[in-house]
Amino acid sequence: MVPEQVPHQSGADQDVLFSVRSLEVALPDMAAKPVFGRAPLIRILNSIDLDIPRGSVLGIVGGSGSGKSTLGRALLRLIEPTAGTVLFDGQDITHLDEDGLRPVRRRMQMIFQDPMSSLNPRRRVGAIIADPMQMHGFDGIDGRIDEALDHVGLPRNFRNRYPHELSGGQRQRVGIARAIALKPEFILADEIVSGLDVSSQAQVLNVVADLVKELGLTLAFISHDLSVIRRLCDRVMVLQRGDIVEYADADQLFDAPQAAYTRELLDAIPLPDPEQAGW
Repeated sequence: MVPEQVPHQSGADQDVLFSVRSLEVALPDMAAKPVFGRAPLIRILNSIDLDIPRGSVLGIVGGSGSGKSTLGRALLRLIEPTAGTVLFDGQDITHLDEDGLRPVRRRMQMIFQDPMSSLNPRRRVGAIIADPMQMHGFDGIDGRIDEALDHVGLPRNFRNRYPHELSGGQRQRVGIARAIALKPEFILADEIVSGLDVSSQAQVLNVVADLVKELGLTLAFISHDLSVIRRLCDRVMVLQRGDIVEYADADQLFDAPQAAYTRELLDAIPLPDPEQAGW
């Protein structure tokens, strides 16, 4: 099946925050035998085209090895594209050096999968949230910490706690607070509820959904769990071995999936009753 084509829109269009064309990523295959002293490259992403409209939530779904996390990191220039272009708010960021990326970095943030490993265990919550603001020269940091904690539904006195004193869901909220403290326009959320129990998943997803509305965020939400994708996303991109196999509105994709691989994912992952899950 040929995947739904993404309408070509100019990256200068103010309704489009991210515009990606012919994006390819190849990384060294460390398990393969070196050739002339170098690991051969393995292609992870194959000619990806996508637009992420401002204020929308794009779900990126696929099995292990599909390239979904690589795609997210390529958007943020945490991984260097092998080919293609990445435009952010009309600016070509594909080949910007670190100095050129610095003002862009504040506008796009990431929430990581494992909050325990992404939060410094030796620092208190307030310091963790403050770190990126200090790096970017923000004023009024103390008040911004309280504001960020308010947004994610954590008491302000949590700023004095250490990560190990929090539950998994609370730690993930701290990760979210750190990301939104910079008031970014775009957030990449990479499997942020995969390690949480059902109740904590629901709470974190509710926080994220509220923040998208309250702050006007644009979000790319990576998950292998289609029930999570359905809860949160406007559009869904399904990846398989680095290729887009389906790209459609969320309702359309869940009601009438076109790709065989999408149907396999839907069959393999039971969709819970939203009321029972607390959603």
